[in-house]
Amino acid sequence: VQLQASGGGLVQAGGSLRLDCAASGRTVSSYGMGWFRQAPGKEREFVGAITRNGDSTFYADSAKGRFAISRDNAKNTVYLQMNSLKPEDTAVYYCAARPPSYYGRSYYNTGGYGYWGQGTQVTVSS
Repeated sequence: VQLQASGGGLVQAGGSLRLDCAASGRTVSSYGMGWFRQAPGKEREFVGAITRNGDSTFYADSAKGRFAISRDNAKNTVYLQMNSLKPEDTAVYYCAARPPSYYGRSYYNTGGYGYWGQGTQVTVSS
C-alpha cells in the first residue's frame, strides 16, 4: 500500500484546510486509517482515525470539534477536514493505514499502523 497525502499549505489562524490521503497499490476499504502530525522537535502525535467502514471516528482532544475525518472507499481516499486552525496546528501531517492483521492494536499509537504516507506540511500563521 502506498499513501499520498496532499492539501497542506499556509493558512491564517481561523482558516480551514482539507487534507487528502490517496491510497494506491491495493484497496484500503478493509483498512482502518489514521492521521498523525509532527511538529519540529516533537514526537509524532495522533490526530484522528476512522474505522474501515467509516462507522466510527476517533480524535485527539486537540482536534475534537475542529477536525473531521471521512473516507470514500470507492476512491480509495481518506480526508481530514481541519477548521478553526490555530498556530499550534502547524506540523507535517501524515496519513497511515492499519491492515486487518493489526486488529486489536490501538488506533491512538503509531504502532497501530503498518503503512505511512510521506507527509504534507501545514503552516498556520497568527
